[in-house]
Amino acid sequence: MKNYFNLLLVLTNRKIKKAGLNPGLGYLLGLAAFILLAEYLFQKTSFAKYLVILVCLSFQFQLSEKNRTDFLQSTFGDKTKNKIRILENLMVSIPFVSFLLYKGLIIEASILGLCSISFALVSFHAHFNLSIPTPFSKRPFEFSTGFRRTFYLFPMAYALAFIAINVDNFNLGVFSFLLIFLTTLGFYSKPEQEYYVWVHAETPGKFLKNKMLHASKNAAFLTAPILISMLIFYPSEVALILGFFLIGLLFLWTIILAKYSSYPEEMNLPEGMIVAFSLFFPPLLLAVIPFFYLKSVNKLKFLLNDKN
Repeated sequence: MKNYFNLLLVLTNRKIKKAGLNPGLGYLLGLAAFILLAEYLFQKTSFAKYLVILVCLSFQFQLSEKNRTDFLQSTFGDKTKNKIRILENLMVSIPFVSFLLYKGLIIEASILGLCSISFALVSFHAHFNLSIPTPFSKRPFEFSTGFRRTFYLFPMAYALAFIAINVDNFNLGVFSFLLIFLTTLGFYSKPEQEYYVWVHAETPGKFLKNKMLHASKNAAFLTAPILISMLIFYPSEVALILGFFLIGLLFLWTIILAKYSSYPEEMNLPEGMIVAFSLFFPPLLLAVIPFFYLKSVNKLKFLLNDKN
């Protein structure tokens, strides 16, 4: 088990070095970015504590991916696998729980800690083999595959919206459709194989525009029930609701372009830092999106026809 965590540390350090940073400096910058972003959220929104918990749990759900846990079980056995998963979840939860405690949210921090341990022990997906139908076609693949991985979050978001309207909590309603946008951002976290880009008989610019167009339509489809309900029950907040929706789309476009700006490699630390800083100052997206777009076009030229 010790060798496993040593290997994870070595791999993480290599990724940070690949981004051109010293590992120690990379960890400090990551911690500083997390603290600044969390503090910003608590200053700007009343539902920040829910977002902190959600982000932490989303990371832990990724660690519980079926192939990954099956590999741990076959390599280390069931008992050691559970120890590894508990330690992994606790390591992920430490900054989130610490920040909640710093804010005096003892109950929320305790719930997050207990959930972290519980999710590590429950391997509900190990023998779960069900094809979840999706409202999306196979092409583009991101929303169909992403929806199957995170389908349980969408009923939660719709339930939150229903509760928000019933108790007249506007902030919770906004959080419910931002939760959907946050979930869709994860659909574009991993680069696909080069073949799945090469098969498109398009210029890089057209390829990227189609990606953003399809993503926008699919995200609008998923958020429509909440968005329409919010507009009906909060007509005086139309501008604010549509503003949040537009910001969600802009961040979705940013993640897509950031993904292909590093293609065929995964997004690295510099791209992540740019996106994080954009959260502090959303108008920065107006400069970030063109920057990532031009960088993505250059990255995709070796696979796609770059002729006008």
